[in-house]
Amino acid sequence: MSSTFTFRIPILLLMIVAVWGNHRSQLSLNQMRSDLHITRLEPLENAPPMLAFTTVALGGFRGLIANYLWMRAADHQENGRYFEMLSIANWITKLQPTFHAVWNQQAWNMVYNISPQLQDPHERWLWVKSGIELLRNEGLQYNPTEPEIYRELASFYQDKIGGNRDEHHRYYKEAWATQMVQILGREPDLTLLAQRSTPEAQSTADRLKADYQLDIDIMAEVDERFGPLDWRLPEAHAIYWAHLGLKNCEHGRLNFLRRTIWQSLALAFRRGKLIENFADRRLEYGPNLDIVDRVNEHFQIVREEEEDPNYYSTIDRAHTNFLKDAVYLLFTHNRLKESARWYQELKTRFPNDPDITQGLEQFAVTRTEVQMGRAHSDEMRIIIEGLLANHYYNLALGQEDRALGLLNLAHRTWDQYHTRIRGQTERIGLLPFDQMRQLILDKALQGETQLSDQLIIQLRSRLGIGGSSSVDSGAN
Repeated sequence: MSSTFTFRIPILLLMIVAVWGNHRSQLSLNQMRSDLHITRLEPLENAPPMLAFTTVALGGFRGLIANYLWMRAADHQENGRYFEMLSIANWITKLQPTFHAVWNQQAWNMVYNISPQLQDPHERWLWVKSGIELLRNEGLQYNPTEPEIYRELASFYQDKIGGNRDEHHRYYKEAWATQMVQILGREPDLTLLAQRSTPEAQSTADRLKADYQLDIDIMAEVDERFGPLDWRLPEAHAIYWAHLGLKNCEHGRLNFLRRTIWQSLALAFRRGKLIENFADRRLEYGPNLDIVDRVNEHFQIVREEEEDPNYYSTIDRAHTNFLKDAVYLLFTHNRLKESARWYQELKTRFPNDPDITQGLEQFAVTRTEVQMGRAHSDEMRIIIEGLLANHYYNLALGQEDRALGLLNLAHRTWDQYHTRIRGQTERIGLLPFDQMRQLILDKALQGETQLSDQLIIQLRSRLGIGGSSSVDSGAN
């Protein structure tokens, strides 16, 4: 018995020495890997207990287990088992929190795969919101310099909330706008809030950071550089996260972040003005014409800073389309001098564009046709009637400048069409313009152009008319 015990002592000592030697060697290897940037075993700051445990306890085996789970997740993804994939992806993020691809895929799964399976718009919105929060609150915590996460997060605001491919996109927009109004109000002064000079301003800054990871100083910086933006709208937040990504990241596909900014700016110009339709209790969207100079300036900066000549044509094409939209929208909003200015800018910067060989009015009419497709007699009638219906809709909302611009464009479109078909008026001509206008006004007053009862009352008030019979709309 004693001989056996004596025999075990050297073995035990040998094991202790071996473990100690392995520990010393592992420390040296980890330092070499860190110096060569081929490992990610650094301790994570502020990690939850489970993540801290797996980081320390599993060591190098984390990667092997994560690879196996990643293959399982890919199999679930391929077979449409999104909820099962979500569970596995959650474990992968615990094992390898600096593996940015799994954060992106997990969030994408929530936003684009799981949410469409639900019919209730509120339930869908909860999944969309959860995908955003996953990247914003957790993914970026462990990957603060990873441009792909910033790009994905920005795209959720730009495409999923700001786009219209989801049948419930209006619900998402209204839900997001409501959340922002609760903190910022309707027309916040971001510069003043960033000064935190009052308890209310400090409280707002604290809530933005705690609830949405939004830094009021960065928001003010973004608004100063690209705005004024309406922070109730998703495009402003897409720009925010792409801009923050450019500030925090030095490597990776940074041009994707720049592209997100110019795309979101162009969208904000076209639909970045939120109009609250209290009569119908819904939100409407119009162009934010006040940022035209900032958007144009940003396109120029991106073009100058781009290092890849193969990307120039993409930037120029987007810049050209923006300038055409600027000319068209300013024209339809009765801001004719500004429209002429940007038409000249378009001709100067892109002189070979085939669409600029005509005058400003003809360009606006042509742009209308391009926007709505090739138009002949019946199609042109629909276009003009649509412009007139939109004219009365905006007039009812109190958007006088836009209403007048739409009326002018409808009239010019009518004139240009009849100039084009001269000699064929009897066969394919339209009704006289005043008669067309009267017909659309009658339809609007009778509720046939989707005006609510309250908006019809508002339209009557603005036109100064009473009964329901046909009336002359005068200069309106």
